Amino acid sequence: MLGDHLVFPILLSRDLARTREFYHDTLGLEILRDDPERIIFRCGSGSQVAVTLSTTGTSDIQTQLAWRVPDIHAELMDLRARGVRIEAYDAPDPTTDADGIADMGYAWAAWIIDPSGNALAILQVKGAPPAATP
Repeated sequence: MLGDHLVFPILLSRDLARTREFYHDTLGLEILRDDPERIIFRCGSGSQVAVTLSTTGTSDIQTQLAWRVPDIHAELMDLRARGVRIEAYDAPDPTTDADGIADMGYAWAAWIIDPSGNALAILQVKGAPPAATP
């Protein structure tokens, strides 16, 4: 049954060199496969992100993938230290606060944009308040 197996997102890239630099050099993701048509990165235990070469890239502005994290503030601090810009959004929805975090009801979320325009979310499911910013 498909519900018993891992899935991985496949994103589009107009420039695999910039993709490699962003995901590997900036975000620190391990490269599992790198060829002229695609790069596959390891994320977490058993999951992967594949980015394939495309002549058009993505035209979507919606979130393409999300990392589920235990502490969104710590992740955003790490991303900022790596030089990654956290997106700011205003009404109607979502609206981010001064730290770049939106209250989505069930979770707190923030977004970054990769070099090909893919919107990537960092998501902390609610259960306990997010850690305070140092």
